[in-house]
Amino acid sequence: MARSIIRKNNWSLILPAIALTLLGLLSIYSSSSFFSFKKQVLFFFLSILFLILFNFFDITFLKKNSYLILILYFFSILSLLGLLFFADKIRGVRGWYNLGSFSLDPVPLSAIILIVVLSKYFSVRHIETERFKPILFSMVYLLIPVFLILLQPDLGSSIILVFVWLGMVIFSGIRFRHLLVLFLIFLIIAGASWFLWLKDYQKERIITFLKPGIDPEGISWNSDQSKIAIGSGGFWGKGIDKGSQTQYNFLPESKTDFIFSALAEETGFLGIFILLSLIGFLLWQVIKISFRSDNNFDKLFAAGFAFLILSQSLINIGMCLGLLPIIGIPLPFVSYGGSQLISFYLGIAIISSTSRNA
Repeated sequence: MARSIIRKNNWSLILPAIALTLLGLLSIYSSSSFFSFKKQVLFFFLSILFLILFNFFDITFLKKNSYLILILYFFSILSLLGLLFFADKIRGVRGWYNLGSFSLDPVPLSAIILIVVLSKYFSVRHIETERFKPILFSMVYLLIPVFLILLQPDLGSSIILVFVWLGMVIFSGIRFRHLLVLFLIFLIIAGASWFLWLKDYQKERIITFLKPGIDPEGISWNSDQSKIAIGSGGFWGKGIDKGSQTQYNFLPESKTDFIFSALAEETGFLGIFILLSLIGFLLWQVIKISFRSDNNFDKLFAAGFAFLILSQSLINIGMCLGLLPIIGIPLPFVSYGGSQLISFYLGIAIISSTSRNA
């Protein structure tokens, strides 16, 4: 059975994901408590368990069962809705179900389920994407979870879902004029959100991005400390447990949102080069599977998952470098968080399963 598991898995996907997680564990061990490190190790083993379990399932049952996909979608909607009533407020956000020493964030799994839903929708209607009506209808699947996530409020995660949807729409073959209309719609929504939706602290983060250093001891602190950490790492880094910004807590959220900065300080350019190479190699493997797949569902799911990894990685790294506003996005496979980690490995497991037939 062990040989069967080894033979069936797509190791070109799994190995770079594992390597990224090990880098994350190294940084979490250095910058956080040993309890957090042990929890992340547990999440990692659970993720690997999901990979193993998926070897015993034929993913065909999922992509051919529209009712099951709808059930999963409604489950994700209910889990997001439940946060507004049953989740405790942490730093002004209702984003986690408290389960004793653990917490559950339903957003990462909802992102994977949304990719499944959109893959099914566009695989059936790929010929119709030249018309605008099917594109607008697909937006309904997107806007319900986005609206519920914004109510938490969690602007960053909602933006990620929009990028995933937009990427899948483009991959499905949308006409250029329809794409321009979509951009116009989102520009109008973004403008209206500034006045009607965004909280003051979210506006401050955008203002800080537009005017760096406007308040060094206030709203600019996180961005400034992140850039100091990255710049001080040099080529080789200061060494594990030796980064001053990380070890003395000048760098905020060093195990989640700013883990890239923590790694840059302690492992330097060399560590970041390895990190970016692993992300790039993983993305290339997912995209390659997408183009080699012989059916639309597999193509679209792999493409959607690639857009998920790409958008989260670019936004997280952009935040750390001060190139984008800080909106609280973790680095895929690297940042601390069980819900994120398990959900991303679930995506890898689905693609690994579909690629066996590619």
